[in-house]
Amino acid sequence: MQREIIVNLLYNLGGKPEVERYLRAYTKPGASRTAVVKVGGALISGDLDDLSSSVAFLKHVGMSPVVVHGAGPQLSAELEAAGVASEWVDGLRVTTPGVLKAAHGLFVREGSRLAGAIDRHGVRARAIPTGVFEAAAEDSARLGLVGRVTRVDLGPVREAMDGGYLPVLSPIGVSADGQMLNINADTAARAIAEAMKPGKVIYLTETGGILDGRGEVISAINIEQDRERLVSSGVVSGGMARKIDEIGALLSVLPGNASVSITKPARLARELFTHSGSGTLVRRGAVIRSAGDIADLDAARVRGLLESSFGRPLGEDYFERVRGARALVAPWTALAVVRETAAGAYLDKFAVTAEAQGAGVGAALWDRLVQENPRLFWRSRLGNPINPWYMRRAEGMQRTDQWLVFWRGLGSGEEIVRAFRHAVAEAPSFGAVSEEVGVG
Repeated sequence: MQREIIVNLLYNLGGKPEVERYLRAYTKPGASRTAVVKVGGALISGDLDDLSSSVAFLKHVGMSPVVVHGAGPQLSAELEAAGVASEWVDGLRVTTPGVLKAAHGLFVREGSRLAGAIDRHGVRARAIPTGVFEAAAEDSARLGLVGRVTRVDLGPVREAMDGGYLPVLSPIGVSADGQMLNINADTAARAIAEAMKPGKVIYLTETGGILDGRGEVISAINIEQDRERLVSSGVVSGGMARKIDEIGALLSVLPGNASVSITKPARLARELFTHSGSGTLVRRGAVIRSAGDIADLDAARVRGLLESSFGRPLGEDYFERVRGARALVAPWTALAVVRETAAGAYLDKFAVTAEAQGAGVGAALWDRLVQENPRLFWRSRLGNPINPWYMRRAEGMQRTDQWLVFWRGLGSGEEIVRAFRHAVAEAPSFGAVSEEVGVG
């Protein structure tokens, strides 16, 4: 019954590809279902119902979430009300004994409050205020009683999960000699993730993702491919740049297929279970390789990737037809093939394997593609489930009885007409028509 409800929900959110990805990712035997969820304190005070509902949703869809919460804004307000000024060093709150006492009491209350709200959405939750993080003083002279995690005791977490409870952890550590220490919530979440090796880490925030210089959410980031470009160009800076570095360091110690999602609570389902997403998906990724001629790539692997992505056999003359075409490949999960034609740069193929769909690989490949080919046109069959994704990335589109022709960067009407005529005249690359995943 639960599986039927979730499948129906996913159909309402997206469509068949999303449902199939959910079934592959979260219901097959041996699938990694653990998710570490970091929750900002501002959401507990300002968006508790959506927050608790979204966390409970993870449990309902078959995942095993472990929540780490903060309470920074609440602590600042409480200290201000008591006439205590907050002092910060390198983004960390200087923690005096008085501040620590206030923080501990606040974490206990806010953790219990969040656990209770999750309970009301049909998922039993257990607040675990201490006993998980062993810590040592970070820098007593500068920061006071701020701790860095030295060891994670998963015993209380496993005990709660085995009993059917969703653990809600507070970022309080205890040193080897019994001294309580204040731990940054992001640091605590990273320590739990490193200890549990989940397939998914989720940051629920007010911003809903990593923002670029215009304040817009970046939909996908491939750490290997994008980090240096985003930071050096100034697209992201300050706290957002530090966040990318922190996530990159975290992903480096997690399984290769792990990912980090940053989104708002109300948009969590759409971020996790649709191709379009609604937040920022960060993957460690692979460096995208550029080939000046597709002939420089392994033909058998290119054929396998294309046939796997499109679900049809490639025509025997395909490699002859695309001789000299440029290619971008994320080995061996995604491929873009671009041919220079009399009408301009034609995207002959854009293919992402089923295993990589929804993992940010396609978005990373697309970003690199349009960076190198600002003037581009392509076609896709009517009914292709990925057409809405293309529409958001195209500047124009025209329909025939068989194809959608897309373009971007084309200036004049004459250029568009030439591109359209060329696209619809292209010979088929595959055998009998079936459902497509990439560009036809």
